[in-house]
Amino acid sequence: ASAGELLAAGEISPVELVQAYLERIQQLDPQLNCFITLTPELALQQSRQAEEEIRAGLYRGPLHGIPMALKDLFETAGVRTTAGSSVFAENVPEQDAHVVGRLREEGAVLLGKLNMHEIALGVTNENPHFGTTCNPWDIRCIPGGSSGGSAAALAAGLCPGSLGTDTGGSIRIPASLCGVVGLKPTRGRVSLRGVIPLSWNLDHAGPMARCVRDAALLLGAIEGYDPEDPWSIDHPLEDYLAELEWGVEGWRVALAADEYFTDPAVVDQQVWQAVRQAARIFEQLGAHVEEVAFSGARQAAQANGLMTPSDGAAFHRERLLANPEGFGADVLARLKYGAAYTSTEYSLARQTQATLRRQFYRFFNQYDLLLTPTTPIPAPVRGSAEAVERARLLTRFTAPFNLTGLPALSLPCGLTDAGMPIGLQLVVQPWAEAGLLRAGWAFENYQVEHGTAIIYPAIPLSRG
Repeated sequence: ASAGELLAAGEISPVELVQAYLERIQQLDPQLNCFITLTPELALQQSRQAEEEIRAGLYRGPLHGIPMALKDLFETAGVRTTAGSSVFAENVPEQDAHVVGRLREEGAVLLGKLNMHEIALGVTNENPHFGTTCNPWDIRCIPGGSSGGSAAALAAGLCPGSLGTDTGGSIRIPASLCGVVGLKPTRGRVSLRGVIPLSWNLDHAGPMARCVRDAALLLGAIEGYDPEDPWSIDHPLEDYLAELEWGVEGWRVALAADEYFTDPAVVDQQVWQAVRQAARIFEQLGAHVEEVAFSGARQAAQANGLMTPSDGAAFHRERLLANPEGFGADVLARLKYGAAYTSTEYSLARQTQATLRRQFYRFFNQYDLLLTPTTPIPAPVRGSAEAVERARLLTRFTAPFNLTGLPALSLPCGLTDAGMPIGLQLVVQPWAEAGLLRAGWAFENYQVEHGTAIIYPAIPLSRG
């Protein structure tokens, strides 16, 4: 948002801004491996066009001339879209995904396509085809996934904004582990046309950014009904910036505090204490906070965990038959696991989905906001058996809200003693993204005013 103000005022040029990001990418990305495809020529061409338009008084809005980098699951006309997989390595779409087209209309500039867990089926971003993405806070650690390249690039300052996708937590998990902001909107709020699917029933697309205001700005640019997307829902649009600073005084806030969310055998106690402290901040902001048992989360996560690989196996069924060796070992195993579920098991999961969606919706008749940790643990060290086991915990608190389609936001709420980010998840009723962002901004602004907001690493830490 601040870069957009400088561009609109003519204090910096789109070309200068793009060149600065390209130089930073050249300097830091060899250590981090955030990008699968970098598009410097296209970025400079688009930035020159933006510069000419702004000088001519043809200003399109706050994203005009802003460099963006996209998870490599969003189709981009003339630029390869790999889904992080060798089976799509030479895939060059002829058309943009709907949301990419919206960003182009707003005058955004494409820096490139970002690394991800292969076909979005995983949360470590250890990719056998395009290399592992490292966490900028400690390059020994995973950034989370599957939108790990997006979160790592934001944390390292390689782009000011990105888009990710989220089927079981793939926006919010890397946002949590890398200390950035990630928003999974209500299912149907943002078009999925032109986004390579993992699950037709659970996929969401949404913004990732370094602050809540930027996430609000991006959501406003990409939301809206798409009649060509069968999953899109025609719902009134909102001005997310108009109410952003209104606060949460008088809100009814629930802190999920039952065993599922607090079990010390699963939940890192530094994470839980940071989330408890976040709840106290909401009290300082004038909200009424109550610790509650949020029932159904375990069943929702389990149903999501069954449906995700099953849907992935369905979408990739022909490629699995023709070229199974084209998939990495971990993803191939998950796809085979998903294909082995019976129709009865899948039907029961869909019944759980319908039942819990109704139950979760009713919860928000009583509360305005739900607080949980985003992930039960901070970023594990990559490349070890322990890391694989711990990574399985990462969808524990995010997946329930994919199954039920509720909007959820992850934002930083502190650091561990080892200096790794901790994420706070905020959840609201369907179509209440304006309130969700308002609550996120209030919490973020409190941290800024009290000097407790995290400070991004100036360069990747070279520990290990």
